[in-house]
This record gives sequence, structure tokens and C-alpha cells, in this order.
Amino acid sequence: MRSCGALLALVLAGVCPAVADVRLERRADGVKVIRNEPAEARVRRFAPRLITPPTELLVELVERWSAERELEPRLVQAVMQVESGYNARALSNKGAIGLMQLMPDTARELAVDDPWDPEQNVRGGTAYLRRMLDTFSGDVERALAAYNAGPGAVTRHAGVPPFDETRQYVRKVLCLIDGDCAASEPLDGRKVHVVRDADNRLVLTTSEPPR
Repeated sequence: MRSCGALLALVLAGVCPAVADVRLERRADGVKVIRNEPAEARVRRFAPRLITPPTELLVELVERWSAERELEPRLVQAVMQVESGYNARALSNKGAIGLMQLMPDTARELAVDDPWDPEQNVRGGTAYLRRMLDTFSGDVERALAAYNAGPGAVTRHAGVPPFDETRQYVRKVLCLIDGDCAASEPLDGRKVHVVRDADNRLVLTTSEPPR
């Protein structure tokens, strides 16, 4: 797995591109914000309506794998838009990779050898989404919650778990499918923590460090 920088990995705003696009900005209120996500991907992730995939390849992948998995294309498209903003090089601070943000263990389980590859990522992501729908008897809300937080969390809570991130995720995907929805709030202003990863590299992250 490649890192976002030789000495320092910046993991902010949910995703980091394979080639870092790091910018330091100052908001109107004076707060400094570090961004490391391509601007076009960020715009797509926070868009208030469903956006057509930006390339013919992605349009074809959504159509083909939606049909293969018997999924509504708008559902696959909405998941991909919220997960990565159609950024094939997205890497979350938890290690989720690519267009549909596959965790490495999940990718291996789904026989995805290269989750950075759009074809393999969409094949695996749609397979996992299909599995979550089958696990929860076609309940789209629970399936989306499981895609975000894991099926165990949904089972334990007998529904969408009480995690702000998961609840916002489910709401955003569903309202994109239904039509319009208010733009999501950006992550600007969240506290930044400095931690060390498994390779002893310093990492800036907006996730709360383990206690």
C-alpha cells in the first residue's frame, strides 16, 4: 500500500490521493484548514444531487456491474459518489481504498487483487453491497449502514447503529438516490491529532486516537 508522503502522511477530509494534492487554506474565520483531496473529488462528494460518473469507463463499470449484481445503478452510483467522489486513488484514514472504498481484508475476501484498479474495485464493491442487501433481506437502509460500519454493528443495534458518521452516510446516499438533498457539511474545523501508524510514521488525522 502506498503512502501519501515520504515522511508525513496527511489523512484529512476522509480521503487522500496517491499523488498528494496538499493545500493549506485559511477560512474566513481565521481557522487554517489542510486539504489533501483533489478539488473535483471533494465537490462531487459534497454535491447535493447525484452526478453522472466523470468518465466513460466509470459509466460503463457502473452499468455492467450493477446489472451483474442485480443492483439499481443509482444506488451503486450514489455509494461511489459519497465514498470517494469518483476518485480511484482515494485512501481513507482507516485504510479503505479506491472508488468504493474497500478495506484491504474485504478486498482480499472478494478476490480483489488490486483495489486501486477501477474494474476490480467496482467488481468487489458491488459484490459486497449485494452481500449486505442479501444479509439484511433487501433493506437498503440497513445494507448501507453495514457497508459503512460493518454488518456486525447493524446486527448488534438491530438497525442503523448510533454513529453520526454512519447515520449521515445513510441519509446522504438515500437522498441522492431519491433526488436532491442539502449539501453535506464539510469536515473543516475538526480537531487534528498527530499519531504514529503501524510503520512508526507520523500521521495527521481527524479521527480520535485510541485511548
